[in-house]
Amino acid sequence: MNCSTQKRVLLSSGRDGEFDKLALQFFWDIVKEKEPLVRSPYFPALFSFTAYMTFCLPYVALDFLSTKIPTLRRYKIQPQSYPTLEMMVPCVLQSVYHHMVLIFPVTVAHWYWRPVHLPVMAPELPKLLLDVTVCLLLFDFQYFLWHLLHHKVSWLYKTFHKVHHKHISTFALTAQYSSVWELLSLGFFAAINPVMLKCHPLTEMIFFLVNIALSVEDHSGYDFPWSTHRLVPFGLYGGAPHHDLHHLKFRSNYAPYFTHWDKLFGTFAHVHPK
Repeated sequence: MNCSTQKRVLLSSGRDGEFDKLALQFFWDIVKEKEPLVRSPYFPALFSFTAYMTFCLPYVALDFLSTKIPTLRRYKIQPQSYPTLEMMVPCVLQSVYHHMVLIFPVTVAHWYWRPVHLPVMAPELPKLLLDVTVCLLLFDFQYFLWHLLHHKVSWLYKTFHKVHHKHISTFALTAQYSSVWELLSLGFFAAINPVMLKCHPLTEMIFFLVNIALSVEDHSGYDFPWSTHRLVPFGLYGGAPHHDLHHLKFRSNYAPYFTHWDKLFGTFAHVHPK
């Protein structure tokens, strides 16, 4: 049964929740039209860098505009600090270097070890949302333990993590400004979780996009009314103010996204409202 026949059968049957499988089929079909690119060894590094820069660029524009437009300054977490072009350029250059020299060879090895297979059908929407959430929660836990260890052991901090703390007042392009070890180890966590959960390739892509977007937002230095931590109830999500305080104080708020691990381990610090 070919792809179009299979989809017609699902549409006509309407049984066992098969309509859910078609909720994302339109988008998945667009991805499959680019199958040679998606299955190539170049795609992961290209996808990662393009997504990262795409999420960073709006904040970069805000950094320049907020020095000219007073209304925008009210959303800056540290309004006395603004990144300059001289601060941004090294971050971009390091990201280009890391993607070309480190991420690309690693993803080629991963491509050889685990060839990309694109199934005919998209995942069901509830399954996709559940898998992305679980991947985020797993990554949040792994990052918390890694981060806590690299702050508590001074040798680890000085050797591997100190690079990321160069800027006390963060901006979007500092999200991936880090040492080789930090980049590869955290990248490994992000890559292995969808594999362990046997996620659909579309789920994998969306998880990577969400993870990059949240990381950039965490380092953006802005707190908007629509920021993620304001949309998630009960203070479960820390967001940019939570992580900005970590860069400012160093000894609290080690989890990248959610707040429960810091609260359980006694490393949570409250962000005082302006």
